[in-house]
Amino acid sequence: MFDIVIMNGSVLDGSGREAKRLDVGVRDGKIAALGDLKNAEAKEVIYAAGKTVCPGFLDLHRHADAALFRPGYGDCDLYQGITTICNGNCGLSLAPQAGPYASAIAAYLHPVTGDFSGIPVDSLADYHRALKARPLPVNALMLAGGGTIRASVAGFGKVRLDDEDYSAIHKKLEAALSEGAAGVSLGLGYAPECYYTTDELIRALEPIRNTGTVLSVHMREEAMKLLPSLDEMIAVARELRVPLQISHLKATGRENWGKLAPLALKRIADAREAGLDVCCDVYAYTAGSTQLIHILPPEFLQGGPAAITERLKDSAARRKLLDRLDNGRDFDNYVYLVGWENIFISSLRRPEDSAYIGKSIQEAAGDRDPANFALDLLRGNGCEVTMIDFITSEEDIARILQSPFAYSISDATFPTTGKLHPRVYGAFSQVIETYVNRMHALTLPEAVNRMTLRPAMRYGLKGKGRIEIGADGDILVFDPQRVRVKATYGAPDQRAEGMDYVLVNGQIALAQGRRTGVNNGSVWEGNR
Repeated sequence: MFDIVIMNGSVLDGSGREAKRLDVGVRDGKIAALGDLKNAEAKEVIYAAGKTVCPGFLDLHRHADAALFRPGYGDCDLYQGITTICNGNCGLSLAPQAGPYASAIAAYLHPVTGDFSGIPVDSLADYHRALKARPLPVNALMLAGGGTIRASVAGFGKVRLDDEDYSAIHKKLEAALSEGAAGVSLGLGYAPECYYTTDELIRALEPIRNTGTVLSVHMREEAMKLLPSLDEMIAVARELRVPLQISHLKATGRENWGKLAPLALKRIADAREAGLDVCCDVYAYTAGSTQLIHILPPEFLQGGPAAITERLKDSAARRKLLDRLDNGRDFDNYVYLVGWENIFISSLRRPEDSAYIGKSIQEAAGDRDPANFALDLLRGNGCEVTMIDFITSEEDIARILQSPFAYSISDATFPTTGKLHPRVYGAFSQVIETYVNRMHALTLPEAVNRMTLRPAMRYGLKGKGRIEIGADGDILVFDPQRVRVKATYGAPDQRAEGMDYVLVNGQIALAQGRRTGVNNGSVWEGNR
């Protein structure tokens, strides 16, 4: 007897091939049979005639490290069909951060992960134990964040590291991998990893040489210096002989749209042709979201939020910074690339500034100079301010999604104040609604492939991302024409629509479009 039989659905197996009319039998959390099961006995039958049946979606670039511990978490994932998530991206993992710099790391992470007080973060083993003790709505895996590891060793103020620092970084990295990290993430656009030279970065990553550990990287630059930044990471991966994942590939700034993304894709294709395992991912929104301090040039990030806040009080430093924002072209200068009118305030620390949330810097500044207003906002909030920034184009997103080595992500962040980005609730539904149904940039089988098998293969998740006998029972049932993103930039906390059933490890987490209360997710510890 089967636990569940899904009858008469149009099955997309995750490979990108066209659908087949099959029944799917689930037993003991696994897919146990495919074919004609009309005479089979089952405890529960889901009738899927006229519906698509496919593997659960995998979001392998999420920042829900802390959000997973919050009561009620899961709506943002399950209602858009996500059954597996990966946290710790962009070098910004919650763990491991034990040591004298923990408070500085916490201040740096808060705008991205939100509050994580009470969550054990001294080691990845501690974090995993706490996570496994909770009922989880989805499956979760974690990367070891290179930025967190470096900051835990040397803080945010030390630019050049010594032998003792590198030894400590190696020990922490090795420990995180032994404690189940699925890979290593970098945030070279962020402090303190932006301080590394290429050779220093290679030295810091020496423990993963020849190990097959996936190296996922938010590159140094994503605008005019996109190609040199990509070349750097290809060189690093070639030297270390490890798989490389380029996070949220994009070409920031209108003047770069349609120009740099095709060249970047060609660079990746050439590297793959030469035998290097390089892939990329992309989110399906034209706006990103990160800390507002990343409008600042890299040299101004030294020392972390506390030091930046103090520096913003210094009139000479501030004049120099204003000049850099006006004239700087040697870094990802969002002010030049997209303008203050396209940089929106999404969260901040001081309640008295809450009226600015949801407004662009241009609008919030009113009659004031927007640059000075932004710097005052950072100073007054101890740099704990996040932004939503409109930076890329739908055409570039479509072009990247169409490539044979890309997959879809959300890059969702979870601050505990202010407004979320709508991709928290809508990223994967957006792929179907916009890039399949509206733009016809992908067929449905292609889109499902980008959200299931491709990401599963990237981290060796053998039971995930596929409909085949023996695979995990992470399964979706839905009508693709009914998939809708409800979240907007003004009202982002809205569930996506269109998922009829969502199964996580063989149990029904969403039935007839509503959560069942089942929490059957598991923690994946890749290197244990």
